[in-house]
Amino acid sequence: MEECDGGVASELSSETLQALLEFERKQGAMNLSHVTDLLLPEEEEAEVAEMPSEDWQLSQFWYTEKTAEVLATEASSVGTRIACVSCPTLYTALLPVKPETCEVVLFEYDTRFNKFGKNFVFYDYNEPLRVDAVHHHNYDLVVADPPFLSDECLRKTSETIKLLTNDNILLLTGAIMEESAKNLLGLTRCNFRPLHTNNLANDFLCYTNYTSTHLNQ
Repeated sequence: MEECDGGVASELSSETLQALLEFERKQGAMNLSHVTDLLLPEEEEAEVAEMPSEDWQLSQFWYTEKTAEVLATEASSVGTRIACVSCPTLYTALLPVKPETCEVVLFEYDTRFNKFGKNFVFYDYNEPLRVDAVHHHNYDLVVADPPFLSDECLRKTSETIKLLTNDNILLLTGAIMEESAKNLLGLTRCNFRPLHTNNLANDFLCYTNYTSTHLNQ
């Protein structure tokens, strides 16, 4: 695949590039950044949405396809400027369903997701207020899934949420964090229960500061 980095690649048709991408996927290649810049804009967005494997050292657990679909439907119906904090599965699920005018930005520690370009913002929950001013109170929906089930992690993530939001909040975290979610952000639990591909033992819930019909069916 060395040719993809040179002048030959610029002369390849989009069909050939798609075939190359498919070959890499079958070989288990997860980083497509060296060829996505050669695709047409609409093709690029679709290819970039490929999810890498979970890194459990970063406490990464991807949502099931159904959960991602439900959350993406909810988010795209509530927000026009959406911040996804530590929830890359939702970000990728939003890309094909969000309205064209909807802005979605991923705040994430894992730099494998910098392939999203300007829509990726490096984020470390240990530095909750280290966010450029352009993002302050810029989002009418902030969706967050803190990486750890601890009061410290939720407290710090809550500081970021408050900095980003100008309206609605959707939090995904364990049932054991319900009281903290209420005290820190004034959130109440929803009926919908997010599921993960690796069947986490911890009971997960959704919490919002607004009334969600979709998540309370």
